[in-house]
Amino acid sequence: MKKIVILLLFPILTGCCGKQSQQPAISSPASENDVAAAVNQLMQGFLNADESILKSLTADELNYGHSSGVIQNKSEFVAEIVSRKPLVYESIELLEQSVCLSGDAAVVRHIFTSQTKNIDGEPGSVRIGVMQVWQLRDGKWKLFARQAFRL
Repeated sequence: MKKIVILLLFPILTGCCGKQSQQPAISSPASENDVAAAVNQLMQGFLNADESILKSLTADELNYGHSSGVIQNKSEFVAEIVSRKPLVYESIELLEQSVCLSGDAAVVRHIFTSQTKNIDGEPGSVRIGVMQVWQLRDGKWKLFARQAFRL
């Protein structure tokens, strides 16, 4: 499965966001801002456990990878956030975010930090690296894939 995701993402990653890329990525400040706004709206969906926001911003084919190695589809991802199990997100901050556009696709990278509570109400924190792949569909940005990694 990991090989398939890598193969699907390879053309996007090699054509975009590489500091040594030979071809410049298609770039528009307004579009980059639109992608960043979609990312921020998704984070509001996390904080509020808002099913409608989470569903509206994710592609039906969502491939959502956690830093633990767990992979979820759209329904599994939405159900986990809405149930607030195993974590309640109390605050979220995205650090060092970059957005790189190539046609109707965007790669977003950031450091995701969050103050959380677990099922028992015990406080915790999360600090992971994240790469997201967004796709423009019918004029709206949809999260197509996400992979987190431990820092």
